[in-house]
Amino acid sequence: MDIASNAFLFMKAFHIIAVVCWFAALFYLPRLFVYHAMSEDAISHQRFEVMERKLYRGIMWPSMVITLITAHFLVDWGDATQHYHQAMWFFIKVALVGLLVIYHFFCGYYRKKLIGNAHYKSHKFWRYFNEMPTVILIAVVILVVVKPIF
Repeated sequence: MDIASNAFLFMKAFHIIAVVCWFAALFYLPRLFVYHAMSEDAISHQRFEVMERKLYRGIMWPSMVITLITAHFLVDWGDATQHYHQAMWFFIKVALVGLLVIYHFFCGYYRKKLIGNAHYKSHKFWRYFNEMPTVILIAVVILVVVKPIF
């Protein structure tokens, strides 16, 4: 195996690791919002605020940035025979990742709104909000694996 192939595989590995970490945070932060909204005492509110901040800044942000950077390199280094830039599934996937980035920023916005105001939205709202990354994940995995022709 040559150096370029090896570097590509390492980049792909780092991309998968970053995606897994990003999705773990995308799944967990809104779940913390559910528990935060259900909590009643000030100590719990403060605990959830700290947990949400550390998760968002310490895991979610770096994971998203590494995911996007490694994705850029994978597309640039990718096998030219795959014709990513001409495949409709690829453009749909990129649009879904864009929605995920927007969702990520909404999480940050909502995290700040919950500071000092745990009942900003109901726990039911957060339960529904929590489902969006799952739907996007299912769609992206199907697009990447199946590569449907539209």
